[in-house]
Amino acid sequence: MNTIIMIEPNEWVTEQLLIAVTGLKPGTITRARKKSWLLGREYKHMSPEGDPKPTSECVYNRKAVDAWIASQKQPIG
Repeated sequence: MNTIIMIEPNEWVTEQLLIAVTGLKPGTITRARKKSWLLGREYKHMSPEGDPKPTSECVYNRKAVDAWIASQKQPIG
């Protein structure tokens, strides 16, 4: 018998998990981070030492990203 464990993602997730829960592609995430998203709202840099740099790994607020996706204009036609 197989056991299935369901896990609810944290509010802040890695890019890999953001891709899994939203279906966004890595390039879309990079472009949105550079052009649309705000540091501290949709994403933030993190560091194990507690002093992140602009080149540090990013984590993403999945709820804010979901709201951003929902706010996208739909093409006409």
